[in-house]
Amino acid sequence: MAIYSYFKNHTIDLVKKIFWVLPFFILTFFLFWSLSKPNISKDESSFLGCIPVSDQNQLSDQYDPAETVGEYLGLRINIPPLIDSFAYVLGDSVGSKRIEVNLSNQHVYGFDGNSKIFDFVVSTGKWARTPTGNFTIERKVRAQKMSGGRKELGTYYYLPNVPWVMFFGNKQIPWSRGFSFHGTYWHNNFGQPMSHGCVNMKTPEAEQLFNWAPIGTPVIIY
Repeated sequence: MAIYSYFKNHTIDLVKKIFWVLPFFILTFFLFWSLSKPNISKDESSFLGCIPVSDQNQLSDQYDPAETVGEYLGLRINIPPLIDSFAYVLGDSVGSKRIEVNLSNQHVYGFDGNSKIFDFVVSTGKWARTPTGNFTIERKVRAQKMSGGRKELGTYYYLPNVPWVMFFGNKQIPWSRGFSFHGTYWHNNFGQPMSHGCVNMKTPEAEQLFNWAPIGTPVIIY
């Protein structure tokens, strides 16, 4: 009987302690979770990509020399001319090529079978997360205007002639959501998350990847 009373009392004490401590752990969890989330407004989170593309008519595919100035987070950006360093390739076969994106170390790898062809430092999502999973390259655009964000939040960007754009998608996240690999002329902070979900690349390296990877190339993001 004494043993029963002992365990009963200790069980009750344990339940009381859990009852008082559990809310603290729950509150702590949600606090860390909220702090770890990117600072995205409700309006901005509607597409979570560099540019939503609702139809083919929004794909410019051409460099516009009349566009010479852009804006990025309140800064005026001079747009460099688009120079083709390599042959403009679209019809190559996929074969055993694949692209991998490592979000932890901010690298993009290009593989042909077991051979690593490319290893590039990039910048992935900061204001919106770059999606993870298996995708394919579904559209390739030589130059594309990208804009979004909100000026009152300091996240506005207007970036004409973004070069060497490769949109990727799958059944859950179609390419028209706007996630892509592309060249970057508005920052040089590669190795750190900087984008609205796209994969920012150094422009010469984006061009190399653009000409190496045909439509249909698998993309694995982890």
